[in-house]
Amino acid sequence: QVQLVESGGGLVQAGGSLRLSCAASGSIFRPYRMGWYRQAPGKQRELVAIISSGGSTNYADSVKGRFTISGDNAKNSVFLQMNSLKPEDTAVYYCNALSYGLEYWGKGTQVTVSS
Repeated sequence: QVQLVESGGGLVQAGGSLRLSCAASGSIFRPYRMGWYRQAPGKQRELVAIISSGGSTNYADSVKGRFTISGDNAKNSVFLQMNSLKPEDTAVYYCNALSYGLEYWGKGTQVTVSS
């Protein structure tokens, strides 16, 4: 059984930075993809950024140039460095992992950006 545990959320002023971390416990077999999604109140969950175990990345247009995703294969971890945060980035951020058709989700961490 794979569990994903997020950390690093919080309250920050617009223009500030936060770093989210996600660690997977259990066995995730390569190749896999890990990433971050977010859900704001009243909106659907959306992709923020994903990274494959081979290092390929993909970002939502709204975060390109501001957010950077990275991973540590040895620790089955993924990170999201968020810079130049905007109030519209306020959401619950969820860690996601996909491996051999099996998908896993973390419980989420709240990110709030004040104007």
